[in-house]
Amino acid sequence: MKVLIIEDEPFAQQELKRLLNIIDNSMEVMACLDSVEDSLNWLNSDKNPDLIFMDIQLSDGLSFEIFEQTTVAAPVIFTTAFDDYAIKAFKVNSIDYLLKPIEEEDLARAYAKFKKSQPKNEGYFSKQQLEEVLGLYKPAYKSRLVVKLGDKIRHIEAGAIAFFFSEDKVSFLVTNEQKKYIINYTLEQIEKFMNPNDFYRLNRKYIANINAIESIDKYFNSRLKIGLKPEVEDDVLISRTKVSEFLNWLER
Repeated sequence: MKVLIIEDEPFAQQELKRLLNIIDNSMEVMACLDSVEDSLNWLNSDKNPDLIFMDIQLSDGLSFEIFEQTTVAAPVIFTTAFDDYAIKAFKVNSIDYLLKPIEEEDLARAYAKFKKSQPKNEGYFSKQQLEEVLGLYKPAYKSRLVVKLGDKIRHIEAGAIAFFFSEDKVSFLVTNEQKKYIINYTLEQIEKFMNPNDFYRLNRKYIANINAIESIDKYFNSRLKIGLKPEVEDDVLISRTKVSEFLNWLER
């Protein structure tokens, strides 16, 4: 029995391996992966586990993104620390899950369910069920932001935002019309609630709308230099380690 564990918490990885060894010591854990990216690379390398244990919240996103980008042939048992509302969603869609912290009894029951489904090769969910759950877990990205200008309050549509930047621990929003506003969010918060298909964290200082990226040039030490519209005085650079991720984002 070959098992793949997709889990971003090292302690949770070790605990799951320990419990699996108790339940069935013939199981072979092929790998422990902690990100969507690593999981995609591993699954696309023609390795074939018999069963996958998959956490929902990974180091670089939700594990549901894996199913959107590749075919997962093996049955999956999800592990989750989400609230009761999310758990109900799993039940409605007939997806097997384990609530963290995982108890040996719950793991044994899920494993027995998996064994019972063999050799029929019955997965835990259909394509329709997966699409329904993907819809439930799509983050609610902001379509507009509220800004203050003196005593006035106005809203800025997401499509009108060129980029965000941080300076002296203050965050700013810059519109396509070159208007600048202070906003009460950190770039880390902004990165989470703006749609990642449209906005990308270029570096520690800038998050840009794809439509604000006017030019991309190669730069010293395998980095990229980004030209923004409206123009900025800074050299907006993408580090060598993020170049591949950035180019993949451009092709979404």
